[in-house]
Amino acid sequence: MLLSTQMIQVSSIIVSAMAGIMLIMLRIRAGKQPTSLRKIIMPPLGMATGFIMFAFSVTHIPWGWGLSAFGTGMLIFAFPLIVTTRLERVESEIYVRRSKAFVFIMITLFAIRLSLHSIVEQYMSIPQTGAIFYLLAFGMIIPWRLAMVSDYMRLQKVE
Repeated sequence: MLLSTQMIQVSSIIVSAMAGIMLIMLRIRAGKQPTSLRKIIMPPLGMATGFIMFAFSVTHIPWGWGLSAFGTGMLIFAFPLIVTTRLERVESEIYVRRSKAFVFIMITLFAIRLSLHSIVEQYMSIPQTGAIFYLLAFGMIIPWRLAMVSDYMRLQKVE
């Protein structure tokens, strides 16, 4: 039993690291192509399908924990992403321009998540831990993308 729990934890870290690396590569590549409102809105909409996990009792957590995780994502973890993501108009197209600190920020957020993960999973099951960190990530992406939508709409009006 202990071995399988450790394998799940190690697998989770590996999958998370691979997803983080892919995200960084996609974000860097995305800066070379014009963006659209659809490209800004689709990631949170796609991620919202993850709420289906809460249909299963194994992922149920107290409301307070869920709201705390979501609020932490919104109020703390979203801030560096909002500050370092800017949209700019180049001729008739709008591009996402990220700060050179973007990769550093993403790696730092991943390291914080990993360190918190080992603490949180001492108090709840692995599926519940996943649910908490899903809510944290969802809380982080919503204000970040809303800020991008706001910038996009402002730049669209400049035409």
